[in-house]
Amino acid sequence: MNNVNLKNGLRFVLLVLLQIGVFKQISMQMEYATYFHLFIYPIFIFLLPFRYSKVLIIFLSFFLGLSVDVFYDSIGIHAAACVFTAFIRPTVLEIIKPQSDYDVLLSPTISNFGFLWFLTYASIMLFAHLLFYFSVEAFTFVYIGQVLLKTIVSFIASMLFIIMYQFILNPK
Repeated sequence: MNNVNLKNGLRFVLLVLLQIGVFKQISMQMEYATYFHLFIYPIFIFLLPFRYSKVLIIFLSFFLGLSVDVFYDSIGIHAAACVFTAFIRPTVLEIIKPQSDYDVLLSPTISNFGFLWFLTYASIMLFAHLLFYFSVEAFTFVYIGQVLLKTIVSFIASMLFIIMYQFILNPK
């Protein structure tokens, strides 16, 4: 097993453990704030190397979502959101592609592409992930206001943790 696969495997385990052990507890202890959810696990999908095939990324994303679903008792909602996020990833990367194109040996991190590029990329991906997640959770357009409110509040909180994660675990 090469270093990249080992690093991604450890990242997978770390993010699932953080999500179910820390961030789920924070959301549950704030019962009065039903619009506040912290989701850091999607960063696993964001940081997968460019050289991974689309099929592998979708499979890993499904497994990530399923792992989180087991502990959230959400019956496939996280898995669906992760697969959606993996599906739109190539399109988002194509839209925000730098002029010099991507080096297939790299991963989309702050250290490789800079803060502004990563902020744009992660923001689009996280917002899409959360909007899809909360839309599937509500499963009706009647609650579109609540879906948007949950998406925006959770986006702000989760994005702060994702940026901290990047600076702490992927320094230059």
